[in-house]
Amino acid sequence: MSGDEAVARGAWEAGVGVAAAYPGTPSTEILENMSLYKDDVYCQWANNEKIAVEIALGASFGGLRSLAAFKHVGMNAAADPIFSAAYTGVNGGMVLVSADDPGCWSSQNEQDNRLYAPHARLGMLEPADSQECLDYVKAAFELSEKFDLLMLLRMTTRVCHSKSLVEQGERAEHPGVYKPDPAKYAMLPANARKRHVAVEANLAALKEYAETSPLNRTEMHGTKLGVIASGVCWLHAREAFGEDASYLKLGITHPLPDRLIRDFCAGMERIIVIEEGEPYLEEAVKALGIPCEGKAYTTRQGELSAQRIRAAFGLGGAPETVQSSLTAPARPPALCAGCPHRGFYFAMQNYHKRLVAVGDIGCYSLGVGEPFRGFDTCICMGSGFSIPIGLAKALEKQGDGRKVFGILGDSTFFHSGFNSLVDAVHAKANVCLVVLDNSITAMTGHQQNAGTEISLMGYEVPAINIRRMVLATGLPEERVLEVDPIDQAAMNAAIEKALSTKETWVILSRRPCALLKEVIKARGDLRCEIDAEACRGCRACTKVVCPALTFDAKTKKALISDPASCTGCGLCMQQCRFGAIRKAGGKA
Repeated sequence: MSGDEAVARGAWEAGVGVAAAYPGTPSTEILENMSLYKDDVYCQWANNEKIAVEIALGASFGGLRSLAAFKHVGMNAAADPIFSAAYTGVNGGMVLVSADDPGCWSSQNEQDNRLYAPHARLGMLEPADSQECLDYVKAAFELSEKFDLLMLLRMTTRVCHSKSLVEQGERAEHPGVYKPDPAKYAMLPANARKRHVAVEANLAALKEYAETSPLNRTEMHGTKLGVIASGVCWLHAREAFGEDASYLKLGITHPLPDRLIRDFCAGMERIIVIEEGEPYLEEAVKALGIPCEGKAYTTRQGELSAQRIRAAFGLGGAPETVQSSLTAPARPPALCAGCPHRGFYFAMQNYHKRLVAVGDIGCYSLGVGEPFRGFDTCICMGSGFSIPIGLAKALEKQGDGRKVFGILGDSTFFHSGFNSLVDAVHAKANVCLVVLDNSITAMTGHQQNAGTEISLMGYEVPAINIRRMVLATGLPEERVLEVDPIDQAAMNAAIEKALSTKETWVILSRRPCALLKEVIKARGDLRCEIDAEACRGCRACTKVVCPALTFDAKTKKALISDPASCTGCGLCMQQCRFGAIRKAGGKA
């Protein structure tokens, strides 16, 4: 199993009754696999991470064991309820899963969410492999209920996506009972002050437990070198140093077992802390008055590996590997063939001198590069509609007449874009806000969202109408434009209208993702074909940068080089002035 699959399995075995999440790599597969147990577990894609935590928290208050999962940046959105729920504690056990991303493999930063545990007053466990993912999530529920704490299971991309053998168990039911207790669960100031005392006592009890817990263990090979590590870094360290070092593997990393750390370090000639991200463990060891080394050799940036550790500490070269002179060609991320976002960005190129664009998090982020240069800034979920408000004011004060366009997707609109839209309308901002609606949460693998008619568990649900939501803000209908982005005449006309006044406009760019199964089925074998005789070699069609189309330098003709990926969207066809491109097959 992968680590994500093992977490789902462990949560099911632990008797979880409710699980919620917002999709985000590398955490997405946790809820996707939880849905396989839908006969026992209610699973939901929430519109954002805050809501996911609050759904899980409601289940916990009701007596069920519950889980909320998100990638590391999602914990920022979820922090509001987490910090207060840490005071309330639980009724049914509750586990938060943070999937951190050292190396920024699919994220906008490398934040280390271990720092949330002491800040928010959470218990924290860090599994190293898939078996520990299963075992630790089960242990986390036990500890949550035993010590009345929210527990954080902190994973990383390498743990989430690597696979290893896992021994499975059976499900243990925990039905629970709802027990009203406003003094415990209603965080008004008078109650919160008392609960802060309680959570500190509970953490102290968990700290005492950690001193002798089997989740923390030592492996002794003499006193010359002691290595302290947690999570996957323990595996890297074990491979790098071998039996030349003794090891303290920490499974419980908040609160840390001070006595165990001191006992391990006592008599060691040298202590090294191996960890990715921030010097969380290193600073904790130094705070105990124990000299140690770590970040002086390894940086805060990127992932660690056995090879990188060996190089950092002068342990010699990497193990012998098979070498090849062949290298893979560079393949920058690109919008898929038939992607509706390509039509929007292609049209936007005509207006670069008249507007400034702000992007957001999603597959449409790939429009930032050449040749589209689709936007200038991209920060976090929902900011594609918020940043334009302030940016428009800045341009206005500078006498810059360009209009600000804000761009985000349908899932991001439900996540946090709508709130920003309300502020833009209320402020009468000189912006055009564009929802790139492809009818799915695409970048993380086609997860359902509030705009789809099917839920995570496969049930029919009402699809929320984005247009109606937009009109509910009071924008007049004539300033809410719905367009198929592949239709370049319509797309250009919509942009022109939005640029025509200094009012707030909304463009709904609507066309389903070309890779949706139902879209592929409906399309059949529809594709574009190029008549080589009619082609004049002007290359106008290649400007859409479709992966299915290329230009043959020998024949000086355009051609569909990858017919299997061509979707017959016709964007290239609209650029040809000579009628050399036509649709074939399907329902042309």
